Amino acid sequence: MTDLNEKVARLRRAYAPHEHRPLGGYLVAMGTYTGVAAAIAAVVKGTGRQVPERPAPSDVVLLSIATHKLSRLLAKDAVTSPLRAPFTRYERPIGSGEVMEEVRDSGSPTRHAIGELLSCPFCLAVWVATGLTGGLVLAPRLTRLVATALTAVAASDFLQMAYAVAQQAAEGDDED
Repeated sequence: MTDLNEKVARLRRAYAPHEHRPLGGYLVAMGTYTGVAAAIAAVVKGTGRQVPERPAPSDVVLLSIATHKLSRLLAKDAVTSPLRAPFTRYERPIGSGEVMEEVRDSGSPTRHAIGELLSCPFCLAVWVATGLTGGLVLAPRLTRLVATALTAVAASDFLQMAYAVAQQAAEGDDED
């Protein structure tokens, strides 16, 4: 086992000689994701649900927008910060109810990797999309309903931002 530990330590140093990268934590995250995906596949098979040959384009669009919103909500929203707090540290607000956080580095590669995952909407999107896609097969009506609500919130976010930009532009015109 010592020989294996030495090889892993050499690999870490060779991979990122000037920066700590939690490769072991990433392996745990990848293994967990694989386990979740396998569990969804097993439930689909065990329940006899039919997997569509080709997803409907409307479902792809719906799940894409819902994935974007839920990923941002989980990774950046101030209200969901208690979920991230064990793995991240608050830095500052970044507007529109979102916060910037830094990953806690407590020496645990798994904690570090989870912190990176939970604070990165791009990273979380894979997990969210997998869950929503599994839901589309296992509980399509409920999944579409939840995805519709998330899509409506995403559209509302963009409208709120567009309104704020228009309001600032109008106030700028008043000064002329």
